[in-house]
Amino acid sequence: MKTRLLGGIAALVVAIIGTVMLLIYVQGADRRALANTETEEVYIVQKEIPAGTAVAKFGDSVVRKAVPRSAIAADSVKSLDDLGNKVSSIEFMPGEQVLASRMVDPGSQVGRGRVEVPTGLQEVTVKLDIERVVGGNIEAGDTVGVLLSFKPKDDAAPDMTQLAMHKVLVTAVQDASGTIAESSTEQDQSASKSSLKSNKNASARGTYLVTLARPATDIEKIVFAVEFGAVYLSKEPTDATQGNSGVMTLGKVIR
Repeated sequence: MKTRLLGGIAALVVAIIGTVMLLIYVQGADRRALANTETEEVYIVQKEIPAGTAVAKFGDSVVRKAVPRSAIAADSVKSLDDLGNKVSSIEFMPGEQVLASRMVDPGSQVGRGRVEVPTGLQEVTVKLDIERVVGGNIEAGDTVGVLLSFKPKDDAAPDMTQLAMHKVLVTAVQDASGTIAESSTEQDQSASKSSLKSNKNASARGTYLVTLARPATDIEKIVFAVEFGAVYLSKEPTDATQGNSGVMTLGKVIR
């Protein structure tokens, strides 16, 4: 019995030693294979990285590894510090090199036809006819003005309209079926925006879904206007003059 036990222990020790030796040999083989090859260290993906992940959150999902120069992509990342606060525009899969061309600013596209929602804001989607969305000439990433109109049921109260919100971020544009609108350059998977006017699958009725990012209090106002009034969007780039004339009524229009 004692002899069998000692034999079993000896076999286990031999197996462990053999495994360790094999690992050392394999690692040595990798080094020997690269010994006469010019290499450079770049970042390789070890674990799946979702689109929209900030560089600061890559953690152990990436590793710096020596790769033959002949196999390194032109824009392969050699230092994460060079990426600043950028985020991944696509989903990285294990084995891929981290490419600078696939990293974008936080306000840029983080998924097909979408842009990232700034911290603290909420998203709401409104369904609007084409004449209410600048003829369809808006894209994810644009900023718009939001006009709210109401026709009070009380005859004593006038109809009213106001440019209530300025430079509201558009985070997505879709056709009436919910399909993300595509720009022509997305056909080669290199688009940075999605455009309503370039969407070939747009609804025949000219109805679109536009998703806006806004603080909670403004989300309430937009939903109220959709339910009990009307909403128009104006294209309002960051350099547009901001302002309004207060609540617009018929009296103000014709005075």
